[in-house]
Amino acid sequence: MKKFLILFFALSLNSLDLISQEFIGDKNDIDIILKNTEAFSKAYVNADYDGIKESYAENAVILPPGAELIKGKQAIKERWILPEEVKILSHKITQTEIKIINDHAYDIGYYEGSTQRNDGTEISWKGKYLIVWKKEEGDWKIYADAWNQVE
Repeated sequence: MKKFLILFFALSLNSLDLISQEFIGDKNDIDIILKNTEAFSKAYVNADYDGIKESYAENAVILPPGAELIKGKQAIKERWILPEEVKILSHKITQTEIKIINDHAYDIGYYEGSTQRNDGTEISWKGKYLIVWKKEEGDWKIYADAWNQVE
């Protein structure tokens, strides 16, 4: 039993590094960024493309993998639109670091999710991202968004 407890404790400490988070800045601002992140994920799963669009600042830019820069809320919305027969089943963002610097913040972490293709098959995916947030009229909007998958 003692060996089991030692092993359990050692594994628990080891896994803490995998989910460690460092948030630096005003707690209210951090909470808004976390809430807006959840709203983005919910909009993505619900195919709420207007909700996705409203997550971004007016002059936002996204840097999707393997594509050119996409600038402006409307162009960003159009990039996120999926074919009707494709459905996002889940989307989760796990921040590892958020640091607020005046009216901007950066947010680093991982994303994961699953998609149902038009033939009914499901695929899972995960990756890493970097988001730059911009504070606009008391709310935090995504100003720059870059991501790529991890193997």
